[in-house]
Amino acid sequence: MADVAEEQRGPQTRRSLSTAIARLAARPGFQRWAAAFPFTRRKVRREGEALMDLVAGFVQSQALAALVELRVIEALMEGPQGAAPLARVNDIPEHRMQALLQAGAAMGLLRRRRDGRYSVTTRGAALTGVPGLLPMIRHHGALYRDMADPVALLRGDSETELAQVWPYVFDGGAGVDPATARAYSDLMTQSQALVAEDTLRLVSLKGVRRLLDVGGGSGAFLRAAAAKAPGLDMMLFDLPQVIDEARHRMSAAGLEARTAFHPGSFRVGPLPEGADAISLIRVLYDHEDATVRDLLAKCFAALPPGGRMIVSEPMSGGARPDRSTDIYFAFYCMAMRTGRTRSATEIACLLREAGFDAPEKPAVLRPYVTSVLVATKPAADYAKNRNG
Repeated sequence: MADVAEEQRGPQTRRSLSTAIARLAARPGFQRWAAAFPFTRRKVRREGEALMDLVAGFVQSQALAALVELRVIEALMEGPQGAAPLARVNDIPEHRMQALLQAGAAMGLLRRRRDGRYSVTTRGAALTGVPGLLPMIRHHGALYRDMADPVALLRGDSETELAQVWPYVFDGGAGVDPATARAYSDLMTQSQALVAEDTLRLVSLKGVRRLLDVGGGSGAFLRAAAAKAPGLDMMLFDLPQVIDEARHRMSAAGLEARTAFHPGSFRVGPLPEGADAISLIRVLYDHEDATVRDLLAKCFAALPPGGRMIVSEPMSGGARPDRSTDIYFAFYCMAMRTGRTRSATEIACLLREAGFDAPEKPAVLRPYVTSVLVATKPAADYAKNRNG
């Protein structure tokens, strides 16, 4: 009994010590002492800078938005410039353009030269070169406004702009006008390249003869998959309003003959059969658990025994919170008023509920781009025994 009591005291002691340290660190007097003490002042400075980054983060995002809106980085890609010419072109007072350029340099996007002009850093160049990144930043105006009252957003009390941008998630696309569908499809297509790249580096399509991409948009993922697996036949399932654009883009890539197009909503009726692998690329986190369960059940029904299920999207860090997915994507989903970021463990449980074998989890290359789970529909005899 003494050993059991000791084991129970262990976690309690650690929690008490952690609480005591936190309370000590919160005292102004301790902060002043730690900032002056030689062995702690470097850590205090790092922590202070990190806190300031958190406090000022909203200003950084808006300064970034201004750099993008004014196309400052694109202009500097042509060669170094000072504040004066950029101020004239954009009808902004020179001293304020100077402040924006200084902010860009502080964020590591620009470099201030000895002659006072500014040039682009490799990070700044990457900002213009990463597919879909600039359109995503321009799109953030709606998210920024939706987060003006974060407590109301958390309580679910406020109407949000993003819910109007992506209305397809509420009614399965019924009544979504073609212009809205095109805008959604264009944004997703522009940002899909990195997702497709990482997914296909983590997932082998060896042995897959026909791939069904559910919620496939204009076919960006399927085009990347076709390049990776030249003998692959493809099926694209998405809203009727999206299919025409998908057909046009697949045709332009010379892939229309290899692609079967299936207009519909996965909320209504079954998925088309005939594929031996199904991909859900950035689909699940748009929807609530009940919708996800229903969709995964339909995927299970549409696949043959041994069929492969591929889920690729940003996932919560779960027990190890992730800066990009547990902040950015989590609040983005809140502003959409539906869906949420789930951890790989949560999605694995949902796949198991649907009947799939325990999924494999390949190593994640860039969690802020995507994470991937691959699960298999068990052989008929095994599934019968397991459910019997």
